[in-house]
Amino acid sequence: MIKLFGFLKKLDDNLIKILLVGFIFLVPLWPKLPIRMINYTYIAIRLEDIYLTFMVLAFFIQLLRKKISLNRTHLWLFVLFWLAVFASTFWGIYVSKTIVFYHLGLLHALRRVEYMIVFFIAASVIKNKKDFFQLVNLYLLAVFLTVIYGFGQKFVNFPAVQTMNPEYAKGYLLYLTPEARISSTFAGHYDLASYLVFAIPIILGFYFYTRRKRYLSLFIATLIILIYTSSRISFGAYVVATLGFLLFIRRYWFTVFVILLTATLMFTTGELTKRFLKTFQVRRILVDERTGAVYIGQIITTKELPAGSFYVKLKDQSGGNLDQFRQQIVQEKLREATLSGEVSSLSEEEKYASTLSANLKPINTLVSDISFATRLQIEWPRAINAFKKNPFLGTGPSSITEATDNDYLRWLGEFGLLGTALFLMIIFNLTKTVWSKKLLSLGFLFGLGALLINATYIDVFEASKVAYTFWTVAGMFIGYFGLNSKGKIQKAK
Repeated sequence: MIKLFGFLKKLDDNLIKILLVGFIFLVPLWPKLPIRMINYTYIAIRLEDIYLTFMVLAFFIQLLRKKISLNRTHLWLFVLFWLAVFASTFWGIYVSKTIVFYHLGLLHALRRVEYMIVFFIAASVIKNKKDFFQLVNLYLLAVFLTVIYGFGQKFVNFPAVQTMNPEYAKGYLLYLTPEARISSTFAGHYDLASYLVFAIPIILGFYFYTRRKRYLSLFIATLIILIYTSSRISFGAYVVATLGFLLFIRRYWFTVFVILLTATLMFTTGELTKRFLKTFQVRRILVDERTGAVYIGQIITTKELPAGSFYVKLKDQSGGNLDQFRQQIVQEKLREATLSGEVSSLSEEEKYASTLSANLKPINTLVSDISFATRLQIEWPRAINAFKKNPFLGTGPSSITEATDNDYLRWLGEFGLLGTALFLMIIFNLTKTVWSKKLLSLGFLFGLGALLINATYIDVFEASKVAYTFWTVAGMFIGYFGLNSKGKIQKAK
């Protein structure tokens, strides 16, 4: 009985830490299987939402019982940001009417709180140096398991659960084709890549701090999976953050090793190189001078990244013959016009075909791929227009759909200057608190830098698995360096 009471007391004293350990593994490793879909969106309530709700409830109960103390570092900034988010939500619902579905606006606002609240749980759990190293090593173990699943997905046909479109988000098990970009246990390859580029500098920081080869092995395995995701922005973030970290700490020979390793892996796998080459393509296209419609002759396959309709006109107008493609476009448009009733006789068909053919002008262009074109032509202008409507508060969460593929423009469009400035102040203060020339500190800061680069092309701080992980790890580092500033732990190397 005495042993049982002793066990229960120890469990009670360490309850939040135990729950946090479960969360560290649950977030990256549990697939995004929906429990309940939210109407008018493909966002779903999932297991991690329920787990976090229970963990937050337990955290507040333990606070009231004084079993744990709240780490108040930056608390006022977080609260101000959350108030700004709800102010934008209120404005969008009741004043500007830019939030059509009220429950979606509130959901998106609450998710900002949900993602960030784990920061305070993680920071409060760090009571000494041992806590920090235990939890960060468990986080790196979760990274390792994610990488192992990625290899299984690539070579052993492990299934994927993705949310890249509304149908996939229902929780179907997908088996990827050989040329598909892997996503491991994440919602898509972009999310997985963002998770990995944040982890890589931290892994290297621990390698140089401990000189243990297991961290070097983890770095190499993580890099391989990152390349298999074929995410160009994440690869660019990896290059800038990792090489920047190594040069900053003056590991010059190791930098040469990383460059050679990266180049070898990149050209061995091949797919990432192809995607970079397809980002911008010189093509001779047809443009309808009357409507501005763009027609690009290409065969769409799963192996090719198709060109989008965004282009830059080149001066040289010489080029190949497009007569066959022109006739194909004319026939397709004529068929559409006939089905819609726009033309109904032979004479109208001939007139329509000759007019369209005359208006199709061939020009030499530099075209972007469809991914970049979608951002330039649709998503980014939509966010900029939302910002123009209300520069101070924006048009509210969910008002510019679920994706902008640029976090900075999304913050400006949804939360305006107020919310954006407060969020960036939180990031700045985290950097300021953790900043030092210590290896562990620099690993985290360069990992954060990689996420900030990713945020130019992906809504990385709104991707749940990445956001949960970032705020959890950030809380650990803030808790650790907060103790360090009070002289309660030994200095790191």
